[in-house]
Amino acid sequence: MNFLEKLNTNPVFKIVAEASRELNVASYIVGGYVRDCILKRPCKDIDFVCVGSGIALAEKVAAKIHPSAEVVTFKNFGTAMVRYKDFELEFVGARKESYRSNSRKPIVENGTLEDDQNRRDFTINALAISLNPKDHGEVIDPFGGLKDLKQKTIKTPLDPELTFSDDPLRMMRAIRFAAQLHFDIAPDTFQAIIDFKERIKIVSMERVTDELNKIILSIKPSYGFKLLYHSGLLEILFPEFAALQGVESVGNRAHKDNFYHTLQVLDNVAERSSDLWLRWAAILHDIAKPATKRYDERVGWTFHGHEDRGARMVPSIFRKFRLPLNEKMRFVQKLVRLHLRPIALVKENVTDSALRRLLFEAGDDIDALLMLCRADVTSKNEFKVKKYLANFDQVEQKLKEVEEKDQLRNFQPVVTGEDIIKAFNLQPGKIVGEIKEELREAILEGKIRNVYEEAYQYMLELGKRKLKKDY
Repeated sequence: MNFLEKLNTNPVFKIVAEASRELNVASYIVGGYVRDCILKRPCKDIDFVCVGSGIALAEKVAAKIHPSAEVVTFKNFGTAMVRYKDFELEFVGARKESYRSNSRKPIVENGTLEDDQNRRDFTINALAISLNPKDHGEVIDPFGGLKDLKQKTIKTPLDPELTFSDDPLRMMRAIRFAAQLHFDIAPDTFQAIIDFKERIKIVSMERVTDELNKIILSIKPSYGFKLLYHSGLLEILFPEFAALQGVESVGNRAHKDNFYHTLQVLDNVAERSSDLWLRWAAILHDIAKPATKRYDERVGWTFHGHEDRGARMVPSIFRKFRLPLNEKMRFVQKLVRLHLRPIALVKENVTDSALRRLLFEAGDDIDALLMLCRADVTSKNEFKVKKYLANFDQVEQKLKEVEEKDQLRNFQPVVTGEDIIKAFNLQPGKIVGEIKEELREAILEGKIRNVYEEAYQYMLELGKRKLKKDY
């Protein structure tokens, strides 16, 4: 395969080739860019390897791009980065690596292109394109990466046991690439993941989570999670999720497998949204079911309170995975806590009061909550799903009507605490909070509209009653 036509479409390759000749070093395009070109996937990161100093080559390339082009160097790693238009160019000298058993940080030495390709994680990432005069544009493929791309297979270039023992993060990367590209993992490569799964414990959680999030953001994330589960990695990294797997029965009464149900919900959400945190909400929406599972002779299996307990579990899971403990976490926590509420409205006669309360509690996240709830409708019975979703359509329409009428999303009573203090010459305290709470309840129950005149009059009546009672 010759990439001359591809090389001629982007001037940066000519610039790098010229810089390499002037420095008298051999240089190559390597890794993900080559793979994605063959797969016709977009790629804005281009990695270059040279048999020499990657930093020197980067500086030469930057000078040719523009006198003010910036070179970002990482001297500890011998790498440098240059931006060119929409592309991020990374340069490194060819190297060989060796590892110690208690660390995934390699001992690095200068090497040849062959050494550099040997250290690559997978055959599909070990492809190189020459930028040198004698074989310009030719693909250098010592491990059959082109064949593996054609056969849609993830395979290590060297012995997979050595590959994963040296750098256990590669086990996560294997599953991540399989999920992103929807490739299979070669049997001996997958068996090595099973055999060396315990080695993942030496990898920092930040690196693990980075790969996990990429799996979650893949087109069909359930595939990656099934690989994590069957390899044993999920049990080590995310035992709360692995605990959802399995079905218990008493007589002819059994509950559904909540692990595979959750994966279906996750895929359903992924079809509708690329939002990482909405997908995390899908993963965690039933996370407390194992802890709340009970068998009742009258009704069968129950999971009472799993939504509240699950919401309380969210912060500890976010801390473990080094995920942000900010509004992102609170968004996930809110959706986990509220995910049964819209579904409950489908099953009963819906009151405006119930709709108002849901709108008030969900606020701006109501659309995300409804998307999660729709995704949560899973059954092998397609007629049942269609009927349930049709009922859900009615609930959504009613929510829309109440929202348009009462404007309750993120609502705050128009009468403030300051109004109450001023009206009754009070100090801030418990009585002010009680009046505000009863005023809010009156609005949510539909007793009064959230209009200043009505709310203020109601507040005066409330205050007179309470002050007469309390003083």
